[in-house]
Amino acid sequence: MAGLVPHALSAQTPGEVSGTLLDQATHQPLPFANVVLLQLPDSALVAHAQTTENGRFALASIPLGHYLVRTQALGYQPARRLVALTAAAPAARLGEWLAAPVPVQLGQVVVQGEQAALVDDLDKKVIHVSKDLSSTGGTAADVLQKVPSVAVDENGQVSLRGNAGVTLYLDGQPAPSSLRLDQLPASRLETIEVITNPGARYSAQGAGGIINLVQKKQAKAGWNGEAMTTVGTYNKYNASLSLGRRVGKVNVYGNLNGLNNEFRGSAGLRQVATAEGRTTGTDQTGRTTRHQANEALRLGLDYSLSSEQRLSLTAELYKNDLRQTSDFVTQLTRGAAPSLILRNQNLETDDLYTARLASNYRRTWATHPGRELTASATYTLDGGTVTTEQRVLDGPVSYPRQARRQLLDVTIQMPSAQVDYVHPLDDKRRWGAGLKTDLMVTPGTADYSVQPTDGAEFVHQAADSYRYHYRQVLPQAYGTYQQKSSSWDYQVGLRAEFTGLRARVQPAGSTSQEIFNLFPSATIARTLPHDQRLQLSYARRLNRPNFLQIIALPIYSDARNYVVGNPSLRPEYVHVAELGHQAAWQATTLSTTLFGRFASQSIQSLRTLDTLATRRSGQPDFIARTSYQNLGRTASYGLELSLTHSVTAWWKLLVNGSFYRNQVTSYAAAGTRANFTGTAYLLNTLSPAKTLTVQLSSNYRAPLVVPQGRLRALYGLDVALRQRLLHDRAAVTLRVSDLFNTRRQYTQLEAAGLTADLQTKYETRVGYVGFTWFVGTNKPASTIDHQPKGDPGGFGG
Repeated sequence: MAGLVPHALSAQTPGEVSGTLLDQATHQPLPFANVVLLQLPDSALVAHAQTTENGRFALASIPLGHYLVRTQALGYQPARRLVALTAAAPAARLGEWLAAPVPVQLGQVVVQGEQAALVDDLDKKVIHVSKDLSSTGGTAADVLQKVPSVAVDENGQVSLRGNAGVTLYLDGQPAPSSLRLDQLPASRLETIEVITNPGARYSAQGAGGIINLVQKKQAKAGWNGEAMTTVGTYNKYNASLSLGRRVGKVNVYGNLNGLNNEFRGSAGLRQVATAEGRTTGTDQTGRTTRHQANEALRLGLDYSLSSEQRLSLTAELYKNDLRQTSDFVTQLTRGAAPSLILRNQNLETDDLYTARLASNYRRTWATHPGRELTASATYTLDGGTVTTEQRVLDGPVSYPRQARRQLLDVTIQMPSAQVDYVHPLDDKRRWGAGLKTDLMVTPGTADYSVQPTDGAEFVHQAADSYRYHYRQVLPQAYGTYQQKSSSWDYQVGLRAEFTGLRARVQPAGSTSQEIFNLFPSATIARTLPHDQRLQLSYARRLNRPNFLQIIALPIYSDARNYVVGNPSLRPEYVHVAELGHQAAWQATTLSTTLFGRFASQSIQSLRTLDTLATRRSGQPDFIARTSYQNLGRTASYGLELSLTHSVTAWWKLLVNGSFYRNQVTSYAAAGTRANFTGTAYLLNTLSPAKTLTVQLSSNYRAPLVVPQGRLRALYGLDVALRQRLLHDRAAVTLRVSDLFNTRRQYTQLEAAGLTADLQTKYETRVGYVGFTWFVGTNKPASTIDHQPKGDPGGFGG
């Protein structure tokens, strides 16, 4: 296009146009928006660019003259500005440019331009929780089932591409250790970001990736918010209130959430052990009732010190209570001896709390677009007690009837501080650097006691009780460099992290580790014609064991099974590479990713037979021990894809899935275990009427091998609908999860002298009805959501 500009102008000093595109209501960056520069008066195209992940754009080497700058972001009103580049003022620095959301007319249906339920970008996947009707009344674990390659087991444990080393963040900071996704109400969340291959700005922790839980924060002008209550079948209740008021330089907001649920389930466990020439078997079948209650309060304040400086403060308090009762029948067989039939009961009581204080400061410079300084400090206090109790309610007179109780009392303190700085060298190059320090200190006790006979006092057992103290410090630093051209974007980074820990368990002993690591990362991206983007990325990461995986503290789940840490456990290291491609058409967006993940010193959970404890028990039982070990190498490589397509003006289709080869080191013998596996998710969003939205969704997780066995397939179907009322001031949502009651966990494990088959069926078919009242301009979408090409999100450190 430069050939269309008169030669006299092109010979003069070239000019430039730069700025930052932000959401008018939230002041969040708008990435991947199109910016074009048109020559006046004939509107000939002179230059074009896309905004970066921070919403910035720069058009360089522009001949002097008069131009029209036009921006276009999906779901936002196109914005235009006239600029004049002269010899006296060759640079037009537009500063922060605010874009306003706008409805888009499609035939007879009005579509509110806003984020889709799932945005699949090349470097992360963003789930907009409120847009997913199937999460109504559910938890964060329910929402994550929609993400390619993500699986959540019955204990809320998340795995990504078959790896459980996933790091949880809450609003861009390490999440409290007590946080469980299956107990976190979805109503508390605005978005969930899944980052599969983080760069140097992110902590290297999380071999499987990072999941950032972003809580709701009302930021629009005036009063805004929503109140929601949900009732589910068989005693399930969820209520939330989110309010905010923004006036001038001040934005005040708060969230109040409560959850009170009862779930019923059944389980069966068959174990066969061979020790000292004798074979012992246990068959257990039973039912479980789980009652969980969570309360959360969050208050926040944002204050604009000036147009270039912002300060944020938040205070949060969470309380989590769990009561679980398991009644089951155990059949014991040992050789040719007659079987013993026992009636058992296990009880668990969790009383946990979390307090969290956070502050954040952001500084920009209008005279230096792209220059940015951020600093933050966070203090988290976790605490509470976990009590487990095992009883024999009925059985042979010869079998001991004493009850066992373990009380864990823990306090965890986690202060954290970080600073990040970005400095542009020019409109095409910039560097960034940051420092961060995390500290974790946790003293605690594990008291063990027995009740000799029914009704007697519990007697403290000093030999089986422990005191422990764990301290971990993580100083970190990183540097990045980024360079852009018309079609290419290069970024390299290097992160340095030191791990220093001390763990002491009395009377078991102590351990310490001091480890220094470097973590390089690199990304190359190219913008292709016709709204396409290609990106290649690499990063080295690690998975540090948590303190319960390291300290030699036995925790009893029942009388025959316990979990204990391994003081010799070391971090798992992983290399991750991804090649992604994204293309957008008028009604379709397609993202595909080829990925490879290769880990060494892989951390695995292993169940084995504790022959010494079995011998000491003197009973026809056997004791199974679960611990952790660095077990060889693991690898997974394959393909992920995500497709969104507007079939008609009232029907939108979302399909995502993965297909990959999963390979782990075999525990039972030399060599490896491998299989082809994957996940699939299908979401249909229908708007048969102007105020009615219906969603049908289904997910499938293929069988997966583990070092000691395999996990069977898992699948289910959900249905939900939302009816808007009172001119969009309110909405009623109906939802049924696992419509055909098919979701169940089935695990097969095998070790030397031990086999185990575990089947678990929690209450997954649940009906929910919810009512939501919207305050201010915080209204639901009119019908089907559009899919944008990106989302701000993100965090550093």
